Amino acid sequence: MAEQPANNAPPQRSNARVVGWCLASVVGMFAFGFALVPLYDVFCDITGINGKTSGRYESTELTTADMTRTVKVQFVAQNGPDMPWVFRPVARSVEAHPGEAIKVNFYAENPTDRDMVAQAVPSLSPSEGTLYFHKTECFCFNQQPLAAGESTEMPLVFIVDRDLPSHITKLTLSYTLYDQGESQAAALKTTIIDNG
Repeated sequence: MAEQPANNAPPQRSNARVVGWCLASVVGMFAFGFALVPLYDVFCDITGINGKTSGRYESTELTTADMTRTVKVQFVAQNGPDMPWVFRPVARSVEAHPGEAIKVNFYAENPTDRDMVAQAVPSLSPSEGTLYFHKTECFCFNQQPLAAGESTEMPLVFIVDRDLPSHITKLTLSYTLYDQGESQAAALKTTIIDNG
């Protein structure tokens, strides 16, 4: 009976190698999970998918409005979880000529007995339109503080690009308003501790 060749690697060394590969895989998957969020944001910015609108639009190019065409722009406002403010567009929709700067306002009121800070997050549909919808001024660029019982009108100035595909005749811009009070308080507390 022929002897079988002995395995050169001791079992303990082989097990350590498998454990090492498993740990490396777990660390790699964990790092990939963290990288997905910024990668997704970049992908959305490039493609316009998910309705994410871009930041402030600044153009040095002067364009004239296309008066032969109109696009209906609708506005929707809603509150995030546990956000008690009254928040709504002053006008529910406008007719815009591509290339024309349009100004609208959103109304916000803090009915609580405490000062609060809010942040609006925009979304546009259809998502294909995000590449052609430009905000030159928007309350969503900054956090919005309101004292207890205070109300305000917050401006939005936008331009629908002249290159908007002709099959898109209606855009819906929606904002969700979130309470930033807890993160603001935490940041202030950290600053006081660091400086104090």
